[in-house]
Amino acid sequence: MDTGRAAHSADRAIPAPAPAPGDDRASRTDPVPFTPDTLLWDMVGDVRVLLYLPAALVLQVAHPAVGAGVDEHSVFRTDPWGRARRSLDSLQLWVYGGDRAVEEGRRLRRLHRDIKGTDTRGRAYHALNPAPYAWVHATGFPVFLRAAEYLFRPFDEAGERKLHAEARRLGRILGIRERDMPGSVEEFWTYFDRVVHDELERTVVVDELLDPRRSVPPPDGSAAALRLLWPVLRPALLRLQVFVTKGLLPPVARERLDVPWTPRDERQLRLLGRVVRTVVPRLPERLRYLPVAYAARRAARA
Repeated sequence: MDTGRAAHSADRAIPAPAPAPGDDRASRTDPVPFTPDTLLWDMVGDVRVLLYLPAALVLQVAHPAVGAGVDEHSVFRTDPWGRARRSLDSLQLWVYGGDRAVEEGRRLRRLHRDIKGTDTRGRAYHALNPAPYAWVHATGFPVFLRAAEYLFRPFDEAGERKLHAEARRLGRILGIRERDMPGSVEEFWTYFDRVVHDELERTVVVDELLDPRRSVPPPDGSAAALRLLWPVLRPALLRLQVFVTKGLLPPVARERLDVPWTPRDERQLRLLGRVVRTVVPRLPERLRYLPVAYAARRAARA
């Protein structure tokens, strides 16, 4: 079955990280921060994250427990730009924060301690239950692969294994137990297919995120000109965002969530990807990378 894995090109594998103890709060030694020799160091701070991150969010909220938690407890409807900014800032800290990355992982767990309720299937959920918490983290790996295929450069098998090892390393920063993360790429796709077919559903939050007609205010602090033009710009920007999000969903997840995707859509996405791959690498570093990533890259060179 097509799991939506990316096509391949050359890269170099690295060993899997050392196992962590079973206690889900952490280990006796903190996870190792990310450094410039990692794949995530190059990808997560690149401005293209703004194109591929929404696909991971859709996968996350398609899980009934995660979707219910976001539906009932998130401010994504009332403060969409603030919510997006905080999520992006947190993501940047995981990779570029050095010693602050581990504390950011702990802060997120504290933030989610009181998020609980009942999902659409009548099951009690808690945001820190191992299964949904691990799923939120797990969505990053397939979306990174899809983003690499369309927007960056596809990975070969060695590169895919290196990315998976780094994803597990990121999971440790977030406080996820080793036993709750697939230990190999092969185990990951078995796990991914199982969750997609047994758990995922088109939740109300999925519907909202894939609706190009949804109401979104202009960005916080926008200039008067942008606020004036926003009614004209918003529909086009949302159509583009939803189109790319649908395209970067793994095909097996698109099928499960009943997300239409045609051969014409695929051709248009690949054309857009060629444009992005041509333009973005030619941007100055201060424009190509988000502020936290740019500062970290400069500091690493110094």
